[in-house]
Amino acid sequence: MSNLISSVAWVRRGISARHPVKYVLDDQELERVSALARIELEDARKELEQAHKAAQGMGKGAEGEEADDADADEDDESAWVDEDDDAMDEDVPMDQDEAPKPEAAKASGDDLEQYHLDDYDNDEAMPGMGPFSNIKGLTYHRNNEEDPYITLKEDEEEQEREELEVLPTDNLLVIAKTEDEVSQLEIYVYEESEENLYAHHDLMLPSFPLCLEWLDYPPISSPARQPSSSSETAQFGNFIAVGTLEPEIEIWSLDTVEAMYPDMVLGRPDKTAAHVPVPLGTGKKKRKKTKARAASTAHHVDAVLGLSWNRTHRNLLASASADRTVKLWDLNRDPTINGEGGEGEGALRSFDVHKDKVQAVQWNQAEPTVLLTGSYDRTVRTFDSRAPDAGVGAVVGADVEALRWDPWEPHGFYVSLENGLVLNFDARTLPSDLNTPSPARFMLSAHDGAVSALDVNPHIRGCLATGGTDKLVKIWNVAEDQDTGKRQVSLVTSRDLGVGKVFSTSWSPDDALTLAAAGSKAKLQVWDIGANAGARKVLGPKLAEAGRVLKEKQSGGVIGVASDEEDSSGDEGGDDE
Repeated sequence: MSNLISSVAWVRRGISARHPVKYVLDDQELERVSALARIELEDARKELEQAHKAAQGMGKGAEGEEADDADADEDDESAWVDEDDDAMDEDVPMDQDEAPKPEAAKASGDDLEQYHLDDYDNDEAMPGMGPFSNIKGLTYHRNNEEDPYITLKEDEEEQEREELEVLPTDNLLVIAKTEDEVSQLEIYVYEESEENLYAHHDLMLPSFPLCLEWLDYPPISSPARQPSSSSETAQFGNFIAVGTLEPEIEIWSLDTVEAMYPDMVLGRPDKTAAHVPVPLGTGKKKRKKTKARAASTAHHVDAVLGLSWNRTHRNLLASASADRTVKLWDLNRDPTINGEGGEGEGALRSFDVHKDKVQAVQWNQAEPTVLLTGSYDRTVRTFDSRAPDAGVGAVVGADVEALRWDPWEPHGFYVSLENGLVLNFDARTLPSDLNTPSPARFMLSAHDGAVSALDVNPHIRGCLATGGTDKLVKIWNVAEDQDTGKRQVSLVTSRDLGVGKVFSTSWSPDDALTLAAAGSKAKLQVWDIGANAGARKVLGPKLAEAGRVLKEKQSGGVIGVASDEEDSSGDEGGDDE
Protein backbone atom coordinates (compact mmCIF):
# COMPACT_ATOMS: atom_id res chain seq x y z
CA MET A 1 0.00 0.00 0.00
CA SER A 2 1.52 3.31 -1.07
CA ASN A 3 1.92 6.39 1.11
CA LEU A 4 -0.82 8.97 0.60
CA ILE A 5 -3.25 11.44 2.15
CA SER A 6 -6.80 10.73 1.04
CA SER A 7 -8.69 13.58 2.68
CA VAL A 8 -8.21 16.96 4.42
CA ALA A 9 -10.56 18.80 6.80
CA TRP A 10 -10.29 22.25 8.44
CA VAL A 11 -11.37 23.29 11.94
CA ARG A 12 -12.39 26.92 12.40
CA ARG A 13 -10.56 29.22 14.77
CA GLY A 14 -11.85 29.33 18.32
CA ILE A 15 -13.51 25.90 18.12
CA SER A 16 -10.76 23.71 19.58
CA ALA A 17 -10.20 23.45 23.31
CA ARG A 18 -7.27 25.61 24.34
CA HIS A 19 -5.81 22.80 26.44
CA PRO A 20 -6.67 19.32 25.08
CA VAL A 21 -7.17 16.57 27.66
CA LYS A 22 -5.38 13.27 27.82
CA TYR A 23 -7.19 10.01 27.21
CA VAL A 24 -7.85 8.02 30.41
CA LEU A 25 -8.44 4.27 30.14
CA ASP A 26 -10.30 3.44 33.35
CA ASP A 27 -12.99 0.87 34.17
CA GLN A 28 -15.77 3.18 33.01
CA GLU A 29 -14.03 3.72 29.67
CA LEU A 30 -13.46 -0.02 29.26
CA GLU A 31 -17.17 -0.64 29.73
CA ARG A 32 -18.01 2.08 27.20
CA VAL A 33 -15.57 0.67 24.65
CA SER A 34 -16.80 -2.90 25.04
CA ALA A 35 -20.42 -1.77 24.64
CA LEU A 36 -19.55 0.40 21.65
CA ALA A 37 -17.77 -2.47 19.91
CA ARG A 38 -20.58 -4.84 20.94
CA ILE A 39 -18.09 -7.14 22.62
CA GLU A 40 -18.83 -8.75 25.95
CA LEU A 41 -16.06 -7.75 28.34
CA GLU A 42 -16.10 -11.12 30.09
CA ASP A 43 -15.62 -12.97 26.80
CA ALA A 44 -12.69 -10.74 25.96
CA ARG A 45 -11.10 -11.48 29.33
CA LYS A 46 -11.50 -15.22 28.82
CA GLU A 47 -9.85 -15.00 25.42
CA LEU A 48 -7.01 -13.02 26.96
CA GLU A 49 -6.51 -15.65 29.67
CA GLN A 50 -6.46 -18.46 27.09
CA ALA A 51 -3.87 -16.60 25.05
CA HIS A 52 -1.78 -16.05 28.17
CA LYS A 53 -1.86 -19.77 29.06
CA ALA A 54 -0.91 -20.69 25.51
CA ALA A 55 2.03 -18.32 25.65
CA GLN A 56 3.20 -19.86 28.92
CA GLY A 57 2.96 -23.34 27.46
CA MET A 58 5.22 -22.52 24.53
CA GLY A 59 8.61 -24.23 24.80
CA LYS A 60 7.47 -26.97 27.19
CA GLY A 61 7.63 -30.67 26.29
CA ALA A 62 11.00 -30.45 24.53
CA GLU A 63 13.00 -33.61 24.35
CA GLY A 64 16.66 -34.58 24.09
CA GLU A 65 19.23 -31.86 23.69
CA GLU A 66 16.56 -29.13 23.50
CA ALA A 67 15.37 -30.00 26.99
CA ASP A 68 18.92 -30.02 28.29
CA ASP A 69 19.56 -26.64 26.77
CA ALA A 70 16.41 -25.26 28.34
CA ASP A 71 17.48 -26.56 31.76
CA ALA A 72 20.95 -25.12 31.29
CA ASP A 73 19.49 -21.74 30.41
CA GLU A 74 17.36 -21.78 33.55
CA ASP A 75 20.43 -22.67 35.66
CA ASP A 76 22.41 -19.89 34.05
CA GLU A 77 19.66 -17.36 34.67
CA SER A 78 19.37 -18.39 38.32
CA ALA A 79 23.11 -17.95 38.73
CA TRP A 80 22.92 -14.28 37.85
CA VAL A 81 22.49 -11.82 40.71
CA ASP A 82 21.26 -8.31 40.04
CA GLU A 83 23.12 -5.49 41.66
CA ASP A 84 21.37 -3.18 44.04
CA ASP A 85 20.14 -0.35 41.86
CA ASP A 86 19.01 1.63 44.88
CA ALA A 87 22.60 2.15 45.89
CA MET A 88 23.16 4.15 42.71
CA ASP A 89 20.17 6.38 43.45
CA GLU A 90 21.36 7.54 46.86
CA ASP A 91 22.93 10.98 47.23
CA VAL A 92 26.59 10.58 48.18
CA PRO A 93 28.57 13.52 49.60
CA MET A 94 31.72 13.91 47.55
CA ASP A 95 33.91 14.60 50.62
CA GLN A 96 33.40 11.10 51.98
CA ASP A 97 35.51 8.24 50.71
CA GLU A 98 34.15 4.77 50.32
CA ALA A 99 34.81 2.27 53.09
CA PRO A 100 37.95 0.20 52.47
CA LYS A 101 37.36 -3.26 51.07
CA PRO A 102 38.55 -6.29 53.11
CA GLU A 103 41.91 -7.66 52.07
CA ALA A 104 41.83 -10.79 50.02
CA ALA A 105 43.71 -13.85 51.13
CA LYS A 106 47.29 -13.67 49.90
CA ALA A 107 48.68 -16.57 47.98
CA SER A 108 51.88 -17.97 49.39
CA GLY A 109 54.95 -17.37 47.34
CA ASP A 110 53.39 -14.59 45.29
CA ASP A 111 56.13 -12.74 43.45
CA LEU A 112 54.05 -9.56 43.31
CA GLU A 113 53.53 -9.40 47.06
CA GLN A 114 56.41 -6.98 47.45
CA TYR A 115 54.50 -4.35 45.47
CA HIS A 116 51.57 -4.35 47.95
CA LEU A 117 49.00 -4.26 45.14
CA ASP A 118 46.25 -5.23 47.54
CA ASP A 119 46.74 -1.90 49.37
CA TYR A 120 46.86 0.15 46.18
CA ASP A 121 43.45 1.75 46.74
CA ASN A 122 44.09 2.45 50.42
CA ASP A 123 46.73 5.14 49.98
CA GLU A 124 46.45 8.26 52.09
CA ALA A 125 44.41 11.02 50.49
CA MET A 126 46.44 13.82 48.99
CA PRO A 127 45.52 17.36 50.05
CA GLY A 128 43.42 19.26 47.48
CA MET A 129 45.28 21.69 45.31
CA GLY A 130 44.33 24.15 42.62
CA PRO A 131 41.03 25.90 41.85
CA PHE A 132 38.94 22.72 42.46
CA SER A 133 40.45 21.93 45.86
CA ASN A 134 37.08 22.42 47.62
CA ILE A 135 35.01 20.27 45.23
CA LYS A 136 34.65 17.55 47.85
CA GLY A 137 32.34 19.82 49.76
CA LEU A 138 29.69 19.41 47.03
CA THR A 139 26.83 16.88 47.05
CA TYR A 140 25.55 15.12 43.94
CA HIS A 141 21.77 14.90 43.50
CA ARG A 142 19.93 12.63 41.09
CA ASN A 143 17.78 15.44 39.69
CA ASN A 144 17.07 19.11 40.18
CA GLU A 145 13.96 18.38 42.24
CA GLU A 146 16.12 17.11 45.14
CA ASP A 147 18.68 19.89 44.99
CA PRO A 148 17.75 22.53 47.59
CA TYR A 149 19.90 25.18 45.87
CA ILE A 150 17.86 25.08 42.64
CA THR A 151 14.73 27.10 43.21
CA LEU A 152 13.39 27.11 39.62
CA LYS A 153 12.00 23.59 39.38
CA GLU A 154 11.10 21.99 36.01
CA ASP A 155 7.43 21.09 35.69
CA GLU A 156 7.13 18.49 32.91
CA GLU A 157 3.32 18.53 32.99
CA GLU A 158 3.21 22.29 32.63
CA GLN A 159 5.72 22.16 29.79
CA GLU A 160 3.66 19.54 27.95
CA ARG A 161 0.52 21.59 28.57
CA GLU A 162 2.12 24.60 26.89
CA GLU A 163 3.27 22.51 23.93
CA LEU A 164 -0.25 21.20 23.31
CA GLU A 165 -1.94 24.58 23.73
CA VAL A 166 -4.14 25.68 20.81
CA LEU A 167 -4.69 29.42 20.66
CA PRO A 168 -8.03 30.98 19.59
CA THR A 169 -6.23 32.38 16.54
CA ASP A 170 -5.08 28.92 15.36
CA ASN A 171 -6.74 26.66 12.83
CA LEU A 172 -6.58 22.89 13.02
CA LEU A 173 -6.04 20.77 9.93
CA VAL A 174 -6.97 17.08 10.04
CA ILE A 175 -5.60 14.69 7.43
CA ALA A 176 -6.37 11.03 6.76
CA LYS A 177 -2.93 9.56 6.14
CA THR A 178 -1.59 6.11 5.31
CA GLU A 179 2.16 5.56 5.46
CA ASP A 180 4.07 2.26 5.54
CA GLU A 181 0.73 0.42 5.78
CA VAL A 182 -0.15 2.33 8.97
CA SER A 183 -3.31 4.48 8.85
CA GLN A 184 -3.87 7.40 11.18
CA LEU A 185 -5.40 10.81 11.63
CA GLU A 186 -2.78 13.53 11.91
CA ILE A 187 -3.85 16.83 13.46
CA TYR A 188 -1.85 19.96 12.57
CA VAL A 189 -1.93 23.50 13.92
CA TYR A 190 -1.86 26.30 11.35
CA GLU A 191 -0.75 29.69 12.67
CA GLU A 192 -1.79 32.13 9.97
CA SER A 193 -0.07 35.15 11.53
CA GLU A 194 3.25 33.31 11.88
CA GLU A 195 2.88 31.38 8.59
CA ASN A 196 3.62 28.20 10.52
CA LEU A 197 2.27 24.66 10.20
CA TYR A 198 3.24 21.96 12.69
CA ALA A 199 2.02 18.55 13.89
CA HIS A 200 -0.01 18.57 17.11
CA HIS A 201 -1.02 14.93 17.75
CA ASP A 202 -2.24 11.85 15.90
CA LEU A 203 -4.86 9.12 16.27
CA MET A 204 -4.39 5.55 15.07
CA LEU A 205 -7.01 4.09 12.74
CA PRO A 206 -7.87 0.41 12.26
CA SER A 207 -8.26 0.62 8.49
CA PHE A 208 -7.45 2.66 5.39
CA PRO A 209 -9.25 6.06 5.67
CA LEU A 210 -11.19 7.37 2.69
CA CYS A 211 -13.10 10.47 3.80
CA LEU A 212 -13.41 12.99 6.64
CA GLU A 213 -16.17 15.26 7.91
CA TRP A 214 -15.88 17.74 10.77
CA LEU A 215 -18.80 18.26 13.17
CA ASP A 216 -19.41 20.05 16.46
CA TYR A 217 -22.21 17.85 17.80
CA PRO A 218 -21.21 15.51 20.69
CA PRO A 219 -22.45 11.97 19.94
CA ILE A 220 -24.59 10.25 22.56
CA SER A 221 -21.85 7.71 23.36
CA SER A 222 -19.13 10.34 23.74
CA PRO A 223 -17.64 10.83 27.23
CA ALA A 224 -18.57 14.51 26.80
CA ARG A 225 -22.26 13.50 26.86
CA GLN A 226 -21.99 11.33 29.96
CA PRO A 227 -23.64 12.81 33.06
CA SER A 228 -21.13 14.29 35.47
CA SER A 229 -21.56 16.00 38.82
CA SER A 230 -18.68 18.37 38.13
CA SER A 231 -19.87 19.80 34.80
CA GLU A 232 -22.94 20.04 32.61
CA THR A 233 -23.44 17.93 29.52
CA ALA A 234 -21.61 19.48 26.57
CA GLN A 235 -23.76 20.82 23.72
CA PHE A 236 -20.87 21.63 21.40
CA GLY A 237 -17.55 19.97 20.76
CA ASN A 238 -14.80 19.33 18.24
CA PHE A 239 -15.18 16.02 16.42
CA ILE A 240 -14.14 14.35 13.17
CA ALA A 241 -16.08 11.58 11.43
CA VAL A 242 -13.99 9.06 9.48
CA GLY A 243 -15.05 6.70 6.72
CA THR A 244 -12.70 3.80 5.94
CA LEU A 245 -12.54 0.63 3.90
CA GLU A 246 -14.52 -0.99 6.70
CA PRO A 247 -18.32 -0.59 6.87
CA GLU A 248 -18.22 1.28 10.19
CA ILE A 249 -18.02 5.07 10.68
CA GLU A 250 -15.85 6.28 13.55
CA ILE A 251 -16.26 9.64 15.29
CA TRP A 252 -13.24 10.93 17.22
CA SER A 253 -12.81 13.88 19.56
CA LEU A 254 -10.11 16.26 18.38
CA ASP A 255 -9.79 17.71 21.89
CA THR A 256 -8.47 14.42 23.30
CA VAL A 257 -4.86 13.37 22.75
CA GLU A 258 -3.53 9.81 22.83
CA ALA A 259 -7.06 8.44 22.41
CA MET A 260 -7.27 4.68 21.88
CA TYR A 261 -10.93 4.35 20.85
CA PRO A 262 -13.42 6.67 19.12
CA ASP A 263 -16.29 8.45 20.82
CA MET A 264 -18.81 6.71 18.58
CA VAL A 265 -18.97 3.86 16.07
CA LEU A 266 -21.85 3.87 13.57
CA GLY A 267 -22.47 0.37 12.27
CA ARG A 268 -22.45 -3.19 13.48
CA PRO A 269 -18.87 -4.52 13.75
CA ASP A 270 -20.23 -7.66 15.41
CA LYS A 271 -22.34 -8.47 12.32
CA THR A 272 -20.18 -7.25 9.48
CA ALA A 273 -17.07 -8.81 11.09
CA ALA A 274 -14.97 -6.50 8.97
CA HIS A 275 -11.79 -7.63 10.70
CA VAL A 276 -12.42 -11.32 9.92
CA PRO A 277 -11.95 -12.24 6.22
CA VAL A 278 -14.33 -14.88 4.87
CA PRO A 279 -12.82 -16.67 1.83
CA LEU A 280 -15.06 -17.88 -0.95
CA GLY A 281 -13.19 -21.12 -1.64
CA THR A 282 -12.32 -24.09 0.53
CA GLY A 283 -9.27 -26.23 0.95
CA LYS A 284 -5.70 -25.17 0.23
CA LYS A 285 -6.43 -23.16 -2.89
CA LYS A 286 -8.67 -20.31 -1.79
CA ARG A 287 -9.84 -17.45 -3.93
CA LYS A 288 -8.60 -14.00 -3.01
CA LYS A 289 -12.04 -12.40 -3.03
CA THR A 290 -14.06 -12.41 0.16
CA LYS A 291 -17.66 -13.35 0.63
CA ALA A 292 -20.12 -10.48 0.08
CA ARG A 293 -21.85 -9.39 3.26
CA ALA A 294 -25.64 -9.48 3.40
CA ALA A 295 -27.21 -6.08 2.73
CA SER A 296 -28.88 -4.26 5.62
CA THR A 297 -30.98 -1.14 5.99
CA ALA A 298 -29.58 -0.53 9.49
CA HIS A 299 -25.86 -0.38 8.71
CA HIS A 300 -23.38 -0.36 5.84
CA VAL A 301 -21.81 -3.61 4.66
CA ASP A 302 -19.01 -2.13 2.53
CA ALA A 303 -16.53 0.76 2.51
CA VAL A 304 -17.75 4.26 3.43
CA LEU A 305 -16.77 6.62 0.59
CA GLY A 306 -18.41 9.91 1.58
CA LEU A 307 -19.74 11.76 4.65
CA SER A 308 -21.75 14.94 5.19
CA TRP A 309 -22.85 16.57 8.46
CA ASN A 310 -26.07 18.58 8.61
CA ARG A 311 -25.24 22.02 10.04
CA THR A 312 -28.90 22.87 10.70
CA HIS A 313 -30.10 19.60 12.18
CA ARG A 314 -26.82 19.05 13.99
CA ASN A 315 -27.56 15.49 15.13
CA LEU A 316 -27.81 14.15 11.55
CA LEU A 317 -24.98 12.62 9.53
CA ALA A 318 -25.28 11.25 5.97
CA SER A 319 -22.97 8.59 4.55
CA ALA A 320 -22.33 7.18 1.07
CA SER A 321 -21.03 3.67 0.65
CA ALA A 322 -19.71 1.15 -1.82
CA ASP A 323 -22.71 -1.00 -0.91
CA ARG A 324 -24.73 1.31 -3.24
CA THR A 325 -26.71 2.92 -0.42
CA VAL A 326 -26.89 6.31 1.29
CA LYS A 327 -27.68 6.16 5.00
CA LEU A 328 -28.91 8.75 7.47
CA TRP A 329 -27.63 8.53 11.06
CA ASP A 330 -28.97 10.13 14.24
CA LEU A 331 -26.10 10.88 16.64
CA ASN A 332 -28.62 10.86 19.52
CA ARG A 333 -29.30 7.16 19.02
CA ASP A 334 -27.38 4.84 21.29
CA PRO A 335 -25.31 2.57 19.01
CA THR A 336 -23.89 0.43 21.81
CA ILE A 337 -24.85 -3.09 22.77
CA ASN A 338 -26.80 -1.60 25.67
CA GLY A 339 -29.01 0.48 23.38
CA GLU A 340 -32.68 -0.39 23.35
CA GLY A 341 -34.33 -1.40 20.13
CA GLY A 342 -31.72 -3.81 18.77
CA GLU A 343 -31.66 -3.55 14.99
CA GLY A 344 -33.69 -0.37 15.13
CA GLU A 345 -30.81 1.46 16.78
CA GLY A 346 -28.93 1.57 13.48
CA ALA A 347 -29.38 4.09 10.67
CA LEU A 348 -32.50 6.27 10.61
CA ARG A 349 -33.04 5.80 6.88
CA SER A 350 -31.42 3.93 4.01
CA PHE A 351 -31.75 5.25 0.44
CA ASP A 352 -31.30 3.01 -2.63
CA VAL A 353 -31.17 5.67 -5.33
CA HIS A 354 -28.11 4.38 -7.24
CA LYS A 355 -27.15 1.18 -9.04
CA ASP A 356 -23.42 1.29 -8.25
CA LYS A 357 -21.03 2.54 -5.57
CA VAL A 358 -22.03 5.93 -4.16
CA GLN A 359 -18.90 8.10 -4.20
CA ALA A 360 -20.08 11.38 -2.64
CA VAL A 361 -22.92 12.92 -0.63
CA GLN A 362 -23.65 16.45 0.63
CA TRP A 363 -26.44 18.26 2.45
CA ASN A 364 -27.83 21.50 1.03
CA GLN A 365 -27.20 24.30 3.56
CA ALA A 366 -30.11 26.42 2.34
CA GLU A 367 -32.58 23.51 2.34
CA PRO A 368 -31.30 21.25 5.15
CA THR A 369 -33.46 18.25 4.25
CA VAL A 370 -32.15 17.96 0.67
CA LEU A 371 -29.29 15.62 -0.23
CA LEU A 372 -27.03 15.55 -3.29
CA THR A 373 -25.39 12.25 -4.26
CA GLY A 374 -23.03 11.05 -7.00
CA SER A 375 -22.23 7.51 -8.04
CA TYR A 376 -20.13 5.24 -10.19
CA ASP A 377 -23.31 4.52 -12.16
CA ARG A 378 -22.51 7.88 -13.83
CA THR A 379 -25.48 9.73 -12.38
CA VAL A 380 -26.11 12.43 -9.79
CA ARG A 381 -29.29 12.57 -7.75
CA THR A 382 -30.81 15.24 -5.53
CA PHE A 383 -33.79 14.46 -3.31
CA ASP A 384 -35.55 15.40 -0.11
CA SER A 385 -34.64 12.90 2.60
CA ARG A 386 -38.29 12.86 3.68
CA ALA A 387 -39.46 11.80 0.18
CA PRO A 388 -36.57 10.19 -1.72
CA ASP A 389 -38.79 8.79 -4.45
CA ALA A 390 -39.61 12.32 -5.64
CA GLY A 391 -35.99 13.18 -6.42
CA VAL A 392 -34.45 14.40 -9.66
CA GLY A 393 -31.15 13.64 -11.33
CA ALA A 394 -28.88 13.74 -14.34
CA VAL A 395 -26.63 11.43 -16.34
CA VAL A 396 -23.07 12.82 -16.35
CA GLY A 397 -21.32 10.38 -18.71
CA ALA A 398 -18.44 9.35 -16.40
CA ASP A 399 -17.77 8.16 -12.85
CA VAL A 400 -18.37 10.87 -10.25
CA GLU A 401 -15.28 11.86 -8.26
CA ALA A 402 -16.59 14.74 -6.12
CA LEU A 403 -19.52 17.16 -5.86
CA ARG A 404 -20.36 20.40 -4.05
CA TRP A 405 -23.39 22.61 -3.61
CA ASP A 406 -22.74 26.22 -4.55
CA PRO A 407 -23.01 28.19 -1.27
CA TRP A 408 -23.83 31.33 -3.28
CA GLU A 409 -26.68 29.72 -5.23
CA PRO A 410 -28.90 27.31 -3.25
CA HIS A 411 -30.09 25.36 -6.31
CA GLY A 412 -26.74 25.12 -8.12
CA PHE A 413 -24.09 22.46 -7.71
CA TYR A 414 -20.81 21.29 -9.24
CA VAL A 415 -19.78 17.75 -10.18
CA SER A 416 -16.23 16.63 -11.01
CA LEU A 417 -15.73 13.54 -13.15
CA GLU A 418 -13.15 10.89 -13.90
CA ASN A 419 -12.75 12.14 -17.49
CA GLY A 420 -11.38 15.54 -16.37
CA LEU A 421 -14.61 17.56 -16.69
CA VAL A 422 -16.41 19.71 -14.15
CA LEU A 423 -20.14 20.24 -14.71
CA ASN A 424 -22.52 22.80 -13.23
CA PHE A 425 -26.25 22.06 -12.85
CA ASP A 426 -29.36 23.83 -11.66
CA ALA A 427 -31.38 21.34 -9.59
CA ARG A 428 -34.65 23.09 -10.48
CA THR A 429 -34.28 22.16 -14.13
CA LEU A 430 -33.38 18.48 -13.66
CA PRO A 431 -35.91 15.80 -14.65
CA SER A 432 -37.15 13.00 -12.41
CA ASP A 433 -36.66 10.52 -15.27
CA LEU A 434 -32.98 9.90 -16.00
CA ASN A 435 -33.81 8.94 -19.58
CA THR A 436 -34.74 12.56 -20.22
CA PRO A 437 -31.80 14.70 -21.42
CA SER A 438 -30.42 16.98 -18.71
CA PRO A 439 -27.67 19.22 -20.09
CA ALA A 440 -25.38 21.10 -17.73
CA ARG A 441 -25.49 24.89 -17.52
CA PHE A 442 -21.78 24.99 -18.36
CA MET A 443 -18.93 22.55 -18.69
CA LEU A 444 -15.28 22.99 -17.72
CA SER A 445 -12.39 20.88 -19.04
CA ALA A 446 -10.33 21.18 -15.88
CA HIS A 447 -7.57 18.52 -15.87
CA ASP A 448 -5.80 15.91 -17.95
CA GLY A 449 -7.14 12.98 -16.00
CA ALA A 450 -9.60 12.53 -13.17
CA VAL A 451 -10.70 15.62 -11.22
CA SER A 452 -10.35 13.94 -7.84
CA ALA A 453 -10.69 17.10 -5.71
CA LEU A 454 -13.24 19.91 -5.81
CA ASP A 455 -14.24 22.75 -3.48
CA VAL A 456 -16.20 26.02 -3.77
CA ASN A 457 -14.93 29.09 -1.95
CA PRO A 458 -17.39 30.09 0.83
CA HIS A 459 -15.97 33.64 1.05
CA ILE A 460 -15.72 34.72 -2.62
CA ARG A 461 -18.57 34.25 -5.07
CA GLY A 462 -17.66 32.26 -8.18
CA CYS A 463 -14.26 31.03 -6.97
CA LEU A 464 -13.60 27.34 -7.53
CA ALA A 465 -10.65 25.06 -6.66
CA THR A 466 -9.94 21.77 -8.41
CA GLY A 467 -7.22 19.16 -8.09
CA GLY A 468 -6.46 16.26 -10.38
CA THR A 469 -4.33 13.22 -11.02
CA ASP A 470 -2.19 15.44 -13.27
CA LYS A 471 -0.71 16.74 -9.97
CA LEU A 472 -2.01 20.29 -10.48
CA VAL A 473 -4.21 22.47 -8.27
CA LYS A 474 -6.18 25.05 -10.25
CA ILE A 475 -8.18 28.11 -9.22
CA TRP A 476 -11.10 29.15 -11.43
CA ASN A 477 -13.16 32.33 -11.65
CA VAL A 478 -16.81 32.06 -12.65
CA ALA A 479 -18.34 35.37 -13.77
CA GLU A 480 -21.77 36.10 -15.18
CA ASP A 481 -22.07 38.20 -18.31
CA GLN A 482 -24.43 41.08 -17.55
CA ASP A 483 -25.65 41.30 -21.16
CA THR A 484 -26.25 37.66 -22.06
CA GLY A 485 -26.65 36.22 -18.58
CA LYS A 486 -24.29 33.38 -19.45
CA ARG A 487 -21.50 32.30 -17.17
CA GLN A 488 -17.91 32.69 -18.26
CA VAL A 489 -15.20 30.57 -16.64
CA SER A 490 -11.52 31.54 -16.67
CA LEU A 491 -8.41 30.02 -15.12
CA VAL A 492 -6.95 32.31 -12.45
CA THR A 493 -3.81 30.34 -11.57
CA SER A 494 -2.51 26.79 -11.32
CA ARG A 495 0.38 25.24 -9.43
CA ASP A 496 2.09 21.94 -8.75
CA LEU A 497 2.30 21.97 -4.96
CA GLY A 498 4.50 18.88 -4.80
CA VAL A 499 1.83 16.69 -3.21
CA GLY A 500 1.71 14.22 -6.12
CA LYS A 501 -1.68 13.28 -7.49
CA VAL A 502 -4.11 15.62 -5.76
CA PHE A 503 -6.76 13.76 -3.76
CA SER A 504 -8.16 16.56 -1.62
CA THR A 505 -8.46 20.36 -1.74
CA SER A 506 -10.27 22.42 0.88
CA TRP A 507 -10.74 26.16 1.37
CA SER A 508 -10.02 27.63 4.79
CA PRO A 509 -13.16 28.50 6.80
CA ASP A 510 -11.48 31.72 8.02
CA ASP A 511 -9.12 33.01 5.29
CA ALA A 512 -10.68 33.77 1.91
CA LEU A 513 -7.63 32.92 -0.20
CA THR A 514 -6.09 30.06 1.79
CA LEU A 515 -6.34 26.52 0.43
CA ALA A 516 -5.12 23.18 1.81
CA ALA A 517 -4.15 20.36 -0.56
CA ALA A 518 -2.78 16.84 -0.18
CA GLY A 519 -2.28 13.75 -2.30
CA SER A 520 -0.26 10.71 -3.26
CA LYS A 521 3.04 11.90 -1.78
CA ALA A 522 1.58 11.94 1.74
CA LYS A 523 2.36 15.66 2.04
CA LEU A 524 0.12 18.48 3.26
CA GLN A 525 0.54 21.96 1.80
CA VAL A 526 -1.26 25.22 2.60
CA TRP A 527 -1.41 27.58 -0.38
CA ASP A 528 -2.02 31.32 -0.04
CA ILE A 529 -3.57 32.22 -3.39
CA GLY A 530 -3.10 35.95 -2.66
CA ALA A 531 0.66 35.61 -3.14
CA ASN A 532 0.02 35.28 -6.87
CA ALA A 533 -0.16 38.63 -8.67
CA GLY A 534 -2.67 37.39 -11.24
CA ALA A 535 -4.92 36.02 -8.52
CA ARG A 536 -4.81 39.33 -6.65
CA LYS A 537 -5.80 41.20 -9.81
CA VAL A 538 -8.76 38.93 -10.62
CA LEU A 539 -10.04 38.10 -7.14
CA GLY A 540 -9.13 41.39 -5.42
CA PRO A 541 -12.35 43.22 -6.45
CA LYS A 542 -14.46 40.24 -5.36
CA LEU A 543 -12.60 40.14 -2.08
CA ALA A 544 -13.31 43.82 -1.53
CA GLU A 545 -17.01 43.26 -2.26
CA ALA A 546 -17.04 40.61 0.43
CA GLY A 547 -15.59 43.14 2.88
CA ARG A 548 -12.28 41.36 3.30
CA VAL A 549 -8.74 42.70 3.17
CA LEU A 550 -6.05 41.05 1.07
CA LYS A 551 -3.06 40.06 3.21
CA GLU A 552 0.34 39.66 1.63
CA LYS A 553 2.64 37.07 3.18
CA GLN A 554 6.37 36.48 3.09
CA SER A 555 6.44 32.72 2.55
CA GLY A 556 6.07 32.78 -1.22
CA GLY A 557 2.54 31.43 -1.01
CA VAL A 558 3.04 27.83 0.10
CA ILE A 559 3.46 26.65 3.68
CA GLY A 560 4.29 23.06 4.53
CA VAL A 561 5.60 21.04 7.40
CA ALA A 562 9.36 21.57 7.62
CA SER A 563 11.50 18.42 7.48
CA ASP A 564 15.19 17.57 7.40
CA GLU A 565 15.02 15.84 4.02
CA GLU A 566 13.12 18.33 1.93
CA ASP A 567 12.27 21.98 1.73
CA SER A 568 8.75 22.90 2.77
CA SER A 569 8.37 25.48 0.00
CA GLY A 570 6.52 22.95 -2.15
CA ASP A 571 8.14 24.17 -5.37
CA GLU A 572 9.66 20.81 -6.18
CA GLY A 573 7.29 18.80 -8.30
CA GLY A 574 9.17 15.62 -8.89
CA ASP A 575 7.36 12.78 -10.55
CA ASP A 576 7.70 9.65 -8.52
CA GLU A 577 4.64 7.91 -9.82
